[in-house]
Amino acid sequence: MRHCNICKKRKKDSKFKHAGKKTCIRCEFRWKRSFLRLLVQDRRLSAKERLANRLGYFGTAFIMISPYLLPYGNIGAVTYVIGGIVCIPQVWVAKQWNLVLVNLNVSIGYLIYILYNGG
Repeated sequence: MRHCNICKKRKKDSKFKHAGKKTCIRCEFRWKRSFLRLLVQDRRLSAKERLANRLGYFGTAFIMISPYLLPYGNIGAVTYVIGGIVCIPQVWVAKQWNLVLVNLNVSIGYLIYILYNGG
């Protein structure tokens, strides 16, 4: 006889899946717990996804600091363009097409800004 770590009841060994299991079968397969486990997928990212995520964070950092650099000449606009272009792989891999268009729009808009304002 052993204790279940969830319901804290003392049960026979046959009520557990195997010898190392600390949760009884009844507690393990409750509806709420089973539903929550169904929602969570544990998977590893591919190399392409990992690289795209890192580029996305890098580009987001550039976009975040750009408004503070706009008063200092064209450096703010250049960081906007770099950030917009570097963010595209992350949203492309995630198939978030609306964000791909937003990043392209930011990049093109600030390229035009740089060209017409003495870049």
